[in-house]
Amino acid sequence: MDSGAAFAVVFGAVVLFVVFFYAMAGIRIVRPYEKGLVERLGKYQRTVDSGLTIIIPVIDKMTKVDMRENVVDVPPQEVITKDNVVVTVDAVVYYEATDPVKLVYNVANFYIAATKLAQTNLRNVIGEMQLDESLTSREQINSALRQILDDATDKWGVRVVRVELQRIEPPMDVTEAMHRQMKAERTRRALILEADGDKQAAITRAEGSKGAAILEAEGKAQAIKDVAEAEKFQKIALAEGEALAIKSVFSAVHEGNPTNDLIAIRYLEALKAIADGPANKVFLPMEVSGIMGSIGGIAELFKEKTTE
Repeated sequence: MDSGAAFAVVFGAVVLFVVFFYAMAGIRIVRPYEKGLVERLGKYQRTVDSGLTIIIPVIDKMTKVDMRENVVDVPPQEVITKDNVVVTVDAVVYYEATDPVKLVYNVANFYIAATKLAQTNLRNVIGEMQLDESLTSREQINSALRQILDDATDKWGVRVVRVELQRIEPPMDVTEAMHRQMKAERTRRALILEADGDKQAAITRAEGSKGAAILEAEGKAQAIKDVAEAEKFQKIALAEGEALAIKSVFSAVHEGNPTNDLIAIRYLEALKAIADGPANKVFLPMEVSGIMGSIGGIAELFKEKTTE
């Protein structure tokens, strides 16, 4: 092989080698969570999705943009609350890219811009709150910051997903005062609960005593009622017995067909029994005249027997 042919072979191999590496330099692989921005001679040309992309080396340039959710750590800073208390606050901001073109071309350094924007708005939001309100309103602060940052970063092609306050730390003397206040409040609540317990116990005991007294009074009333009922039934039974006895005597007297003489003698015996009592006066019924007449007849009968 002469020198010319050898040179041609070597030149061809070099050209193939250069073409191969030139073609390989134009191959770009975009990951599933990325977007690719292709620029041609410094001018934006197109946005490519994930997969294999061919560009023209040297002439084209590709910039990859991560579309996953990312986080910005806001450094701690001192913030003055509405009641002039200096607190140390730090936060984290979670965001995701929505428009890679805006994210690349509308902001030079998104991380620094988002950090400064979050610090500024932290001072604004917490500066409008009292210390106690800022310590108990984390969700409100997070929501307000997220809304402000989301509106401000919209032109950067970014959506703020959420904002989380990591720490709100008052000065040491304020923290100690808050601890003492919290301890005093808990002591007050404990005393109130204890007093309420004693009050409830006293009320319960009083209600128990009242119930016992009511039950005892009802028992006594029921006993008195039962005794009265028993005495009533006893008197009724006694009256019925006496009535039955009188009825029996009356029936026996009528069945025996007594004479006026016998009735008069029994009447005199009854008057004698009445006169034997402690009373010094005896009232006789009006019907006694008829009986006295019978007694007079008995006396005349005895006189006739004596004369014979």
